Formats: sequence, C-alpha cells, structure tokens
Amino acid sequence: MFAQRVSALMARRNLHYGWLVVSVTFVTLLMTAGAMSLPGALLDPLHQEFGWSIADISQALAVRLVLFGLVAPFSAAIMERFGMRNVILLAVSLIGSALLLARFMTAYWQLFVLWGLVVGLGTGLTALVLGAMVSGRWFTKRRGLVVGFLTASSATGQLSFLPLATWLVATHGWRAAVLPSVAGLVLVAVLVTLFMADRPADVGLPPYGETQVLPPPAPTSNAFARAFNVLAEVASVPVFWVLAATFFICGLSTNGLIQQHFIPFCGDFGLQAVQASFVLAIMGGCDFIGTILSGWLSDRIDSRWLLAWYYGLRGLSLLYLPYAHFSIAGLSVFAVFYGLDWVATVPPTVKLATAHFGREKAGVVFGWIFAAHQLGAATAAWGAGLTRTELSTYVPAFMAAGGLCLLATALCLMMRGSPKAKLAVAPA
Repeated sequence: MFAQRVSALMARRNLHYGWLVVSVTFVTLLMTAGAMSLPGALLDPLHQEFGWSIADISQALAVRLVLFGLVAPFSAAIMERFGMRNVILLAVSLIGSALLLARFMTAYWQLFVLWGLVVGLGTGLTALVLGAMVSGRWFTKRRGLVVGFLTASSATGQLSFLPLATWLVATHGWRAAVLPSVAGLVLVAVLVTLFMADRPADVGLPPYGETQVLPPPAPTSNAFARAFNVLAEVASVPVFWVLAATFFICGLSTNGLIQQHFIPFCGDFGLQAVQASFVLAIMGGCDFIGTILSGWLSDRIDSRWLLAWYYGLRGLSLLYLPYAHFSIAGLSVFAVFYGLDWVATVPPTVKLATAHFGREKAGVVFGWIFAAHQLGAATAAWGAGLTRTELSTYVPAFMAAGGLCLLATALCLMMRGSPKAKLAVAPA
C-alpha cells in the first residue's frame, strides 16, 4: 500500500502520517465546499437567463442544503462500513458529474435534480462529518486544533471561491464558473487515491498523542441501522438536543443566509456582485483564522462558554448589517467581525460530541447534529428567498437570524444546569 510506504518515510523524519491525512482532508473539504457554494454567485444569472424567480431557485438550492445535512449521519456510518477513501471518491464523482451536466440544463427540474439532489447527496457524503471522523480517529492530542483547521477549510471554501465565480460569470457566463470546481475535484480524487488511509492502524500507527495501536472495530453490517441506533441512544441526552438546536441556528445564520443571499442582498443596496463577493472572500480569510483559533481555544476553555460567546457576537453582527454602509469599506468591519465567527462554533461542538459520546460514535452523533445545522440552512435559504420575493427586501430575514443567534447563546448557557453536560466538557 502506497500510504504505508509514505508513512514509513515520514516516521523516519519523526512525522506522524495523520498530518498528511489532515492535509488531504483539508483539500477535499476546500474543494467540495467551493463546489457547493457556487449557486451563491448564480442566483441572478439563472433568474435573468431562465426567468425563474429567486424564490423558486432558492427552493431548489434549499433541497441541496437539506440533503447536505440529512446524509451526514448516514455518511459517517457508511464511512465506517466502506472506508473514507471509497466514500470520498464516490462523493467527488457525483459532484463533478452534476456540475458538468448543469452547464447544459434548460429546465427548472434539471436545476432541482442536479444542483438540488445530486450535489446535495455528493457534498453530504463528506461535509464536516469527514473532518470530525479524521480528528477523532487520528488524533487524541491536538484534536481541537485539527477540527478547527479542517472546519476552516470547509468554510473558507464556501466563501473564497465566490470572487472567481462572480468574475467568470461577468466575463464568460455562468457556465464557465463551474469549471474550476470540476478541476479541483479531479485533484481531490488523485490525492485521496494516493494518500488517504482510514485509520492509524492501517499504516501501523497509534493515534497522534497515544502510544498503542488501536485495532479497528468490527465493520458495521448495516450503515443505516447504525445511524438510527446511535440516534436512539443519544436522544435521551439533553446535551445532544441543545447542540442540535444551536447548530440549527448556526446553519440558518451562515450557509443558508449569508452564503446564499449575501450577494443579492448587497445588490439591493447598490453594491455590485463582484464587489460583494470580495467582501465574502474577506470573510473567508478571517474565518480561516477564527476557526483555527477556535480549535486552539476549545482545547483550553470550556466549550459551552465558547459557543455562548460565538452565537452572541454573531447575532449582534447580523442585527447591525442592515444599517451598515454598503460599500467595500463600509462592509469591511462586518466582514472581519462576522468572518472570524463564521464557523468557529464547529470545534467546540465537535469537542463536546466526541467527549460526551465517545470516539467511535462521535462521527455519527455529529452527523445528526450537522443534519440539524443544514435543516436550519435550508430554512434560511428558502425563507430569505421567499421574503425577498414577497416583501421585496431581505431585511426581515437578517433581523430574524440575528435574534435567533441570541437565543442560541441562552441555550448554550442552559447546558450548565445539566449534570450530563459536565461530562461533555471533560478532556477528550
């Protein structure tokens, strides 16, 4: 196995192979997230070319976000059964094929099938669950930092590719905007084939921070039963529902709202699409820093307090946004502040899930929590589009999201009253 030879070579240089697995996972999440975010630059072009309303386009894209989340708990179980490498290769094949076929679509049902169903399924097979599984399997020491690093990759991919996409839309049309993502997915397929290993034991290593090689558990015969069995086990634990509820609000206030509707929202105030996408790129860069910092902090500070601060600050920034000056300079403060907080919630959430429910169940548990995240994203993607169509303004959607973030702060603080929550923040 090629990975074993590379692992031996790295070991002679005192480097753990887990860091290479993290690097491959980083590129995977970066490219798949970038592919999933493309519609954020295409709402107006699709509306202008085909005459579909913003509400109708948002409805199809909301299906993508729902699948992105609902597939997550099953993808964790499927990875346990068939291996991370095989699942990633299937995912990038689905996403890449859908993007290429979307260049030839002429009817709304094709948008619904390709960008709603197929891209939703493909991205859901990896999503943030992949990062949670890699960090849980390969790392005991530095786990929070790894989660932050991989989460930053996913969120940065969602934002940083949009300037290129909007430029291509403006200069070559929206069909050209999908090609860089397809090329990136081909690169992912090559890297995963060569270097991805499912567990440290596959290359004869213990997890980073341990000294004993851990034998892999017996494979799960039925991935779907495994996902539902884990859900049944954790459904009676209050911490699970608090994490799911707050992550619902997290998705509602990020992927579903900002990622999908920020560019047309800025357009309502006179800021052009390319300029608005540049603001999103600033968010992406700040998010990369903020999420890695969040991972570092989650190894040192009570994760419940981190979550409370993150949701509170995010809520205040969303309530401020409609009153900002809609220029690149005027939005820069919002972009930096909001970007640092974009998905900083993920490392402490994963840390709580892993610590409370155990290393082997953490991937599936986080998959269910992430499903709630994407249900929130889909709610905002559809709801904000409906608000824009019916009321001719996005402002109520942004104000509602800000208020719900403040509610999430209160929910995080409520975890202090649960005896089980104290277990959730024990060292992993």
